[in-house]
Amino acid sequence: MGTCTESDCDRKAAVRLYVPWDEDRNVCASHARVLVQRDGVVAMALDDAEL
Repeated sequence: MGTCTESDCDRKAAVRLYVPWDEDRNVCASHARVLVQRDGVVAMALDDAEL
């Protein structure tokens, strides 16, 4: 599963974000809550993720 791809974050990745204007990324639940509020961003929970 890996860790969150956001800089300076060492939490476990729990969500895959599909970002239309950038690369898809795996992020922790905390970052997902913030980033998914942007228009067009879609979030999908990763298999076996602890949310």
